[in-house]
Amino acid sequence: MTLYPKLILDALQHVRYPGTGEDIVTTGMVADNIRIEGNSVWFSLMIKPNDPLQKSLVKASEQAIITYIGDFVDIKGHVSVMQVEKEIKTAEVPLSGVKCKIAVSSGKGGVGKSTVSANLAIALQKQGYKVGLLDADIYGPSIPKMFGIENERPVANESGMIVPIEKYGIKILSIGFFVNKESAVVWRGAMASNAIKQLLTEATWGDLDFFIIDLPPGTSDIHLTIVQTIKLDGAIVVSTPQEVALADAIKGIDMFQNDKVAVPILGLIENMAWFTPAELPENEYYIFGKDGVKKLAEERGIELLGQIPIVQSICESGDSGKPICLNNDGIVSSAFDNVAKNSIFAQILQK
Repeated sequence: MTLYPKLILDALQHVRYPGTGEDIVTTGMVADNIRIEGNSVWFSLMIKPNDPLQKSLVKASEQAIITYIGDFVDIKGHVSVMQVEKEIKTAEVPLSGVKCKIAVSSGKGGVGKSTVSANLAIALQKQGYKVGLLDADIYGPSIPKMFGIENERPVANESGMIVPIEKYGIKILSIGFFVNKESAVVWRGAMASNAIKQLLTEATWGDLDFFIIDLPPGTSDIHLTIVQTIKLDGAIVVSTPQEVALADAIKGIDMFQNDKVAVPILGLIENMAWFTPAELPENEYYIFGKDGVKKLAEERGIELLGQIPIVQSICESGDSGKPICLNNDGIVSSAFDNVAKNSIFAQILQK
């Protein structure tokens, strides 16, 4: 088979840039430097500096050549990147239509922060509020799975702004929409921060009452990027009752109360407060300790927004793409509904 430039371009038209939905040939990302020698092919992609998706685009381009032309093509390692300055269309004021921006944080992973973020968003929406949800956990995005939208791919409007995916009445964006769900995201801090900025400033979030940000665990560049890009109205810290988790939760609280960050703590949520088996709904087993977060809240003078029990169905709901708060019965759904009814949410909307 004889290779020629148009054959290469036809194959590359199957590669679409996440966020716009347009192929890389139509958008002019393929440089006019295609070189062919026998079965070997070289060309460059023109990508703006610090674009966190450039490695994914290179791999996707290589795969497109192999898939649509043949595996006889020597392309691996032959796709280079030419960094070019391109105008980025951003909102004049990031999230200008959002009344209240809340970060949900945890000192460590594994305490159910994303579960709390997802169900809090649902609970607030059930109260009649307009809600947006940003999955800012770059290295472990789980919101797409929890909402059953893993295969969705956001597109851009005619102004070049990313349009969030809507599910259960909530506007959602996650880096998980733009990367292979089976591949690890190996990005340096600058690339991760740039990706978050894009999701904040280059998306059509529109008018919202609450914008929930599911932060990565711990304290990192992502946290600083967010507080430097937008003004947060408050933070909610999630922890389990066990002492190991509480020690990290304290660090998270201190981060927000640091003079350089200065984000008010709206309250704490104790997740996995106790275990209740389905067959014994009246029983409570304190497998991670009892009232650890409640005591921390009292010590720090911070409001305890709620204690969320752990039941088997909460895991099943998350895995099936239907957050448990969508159910209007059950102790977990009721617990999240009670959190959303807390007067603190109405108060911060009035500020």
